[in-house]
Amino acid sequence: MHYTPLFPYFANVKTAFRILCDDYVTEDRGTGVVHQAPYFGEDDYRVCLAHGVINKDAASVICPIDAQCRFTAEVTDFQGQNVKDADKPIIKYLKEAKRLIHQAVGKHSYPFCWRSDTPLIYRAVSSWFVRVEGMIDRLLANNSKTYWVPDFVKEKRFANWLRDARDLAISRNRYWGNPMPLWISDDGHEVVCVGSIEELKQLSGVSVDDIHREFVDQITIPSKLGKGLLRRIPEVFDCWFESGSMPYAQVHYPFDGRRTFTDTFPADFIAEGIDQTRGWFYTLLVISTTLFDQPPFKNLIV
Repeated sequence: MHYTPLFPYFANVKTAFRILCDDYVTEDRGTGVVHQAPYFGEDDYRVCLAHGVINKDAASVICPIDAQCRFTAEVTDFQGQNVKDADKPIIKYLKEAKRLIHQAVGKHSYPFCWRSDTPLIYRAVSSWFVRVEGMIDRLLANNSKTYWVPDFVKEKRFANWLRDARDLAISRNRYWGNPMPLWISDDGHEVVCVGSIEELKQLSGVSVDDIHREFVDQITIPSKLGKGLLRRIPEVFDCWFESGSMPYAQVHYPFDGRRTFTDTFPADFIAEGIDQTRGWFYTLLVISTTLFDQPPFKNLIV
C-alpha cells in the first residue's frame, strides 16, 4: 500500500512511500506508526532493506544531508539549512500545506558529541566492504578447528556472532590512518588495487617512500580503459582490519619473511579480552579464512 509523501523531493522513487510492518513498533507508545528513514537509523535501514525499499549493494545512497548536517540541493525549500535549525520552518511548511494534524514536544535521549557538546545524527555513508555473508559456513568451520578457554565463549558468544555476521566495513572517513590502495575512475567502473609501493611506481611513474595520505592522495594512474586518470579513494583502512592483518603485516609477507610466516602461522596461542570476539578475534578469522581458508590461531585464552 502506497501513500502520498508529505514532501515532493523524492516522490519519484518507486520503491519508497509504502506502508510496512515490523515488530519493533510498539502499541503502548505514540501512534503505533513510525516513519522510516533508511539511511538515518539502524532499525529504519533494516526494515527498508528487508522490504526492498533500498538495496545494500547500490552504488549510492539517497542522503539529502551533507557532512555538515545541512540539507542538500534536492531539498529545495530548506537547502543549506542545518537539520535542527530547519525544525520550525518545516513545521510552518506543513501547516501552510494543511498537512499537519498535531504538533507536540517530546522528551527522549539524544546523542551528543563528547568533544564539541553538539547534537549528532545517524547518517549512512558509502563504504567499502569485505563480503562476509557468503562465507559464514567457512568461518564456522575454521572456528571449530580452534581450542578456546573457556570453551563456551567459542561455542556460544563467538559462534553466534559468526552465524549472524554481516559484510564487514573496512573503510573509514578520516584523515589519519593507512590509505586504502584503491585508484578508481571518475565513473567508478574501473578500479585498480595497488599491491605494493613498487607497483604504484610502475603504474603511476611516481616514486614514494611514505604512503600516508599527504604523499599519495595527489598521485594519479593512467586508465587502461580510456577513462582518463584514476584517483585514489579518500578513505583509510579501519584499524580493526589492520589488526586482523597482523600475522602477515608484521613480517611484510608476501614480499619478505616467507619462512618466518610459514613457521609461525597459524599462531600457537593468542590471548585477549572477551570484547575482542567482535574485534581482533573476528577480523583475524575473516582475513585468514579469505586468504588461506584456515584459522589464524590454534589456541586462545579469553
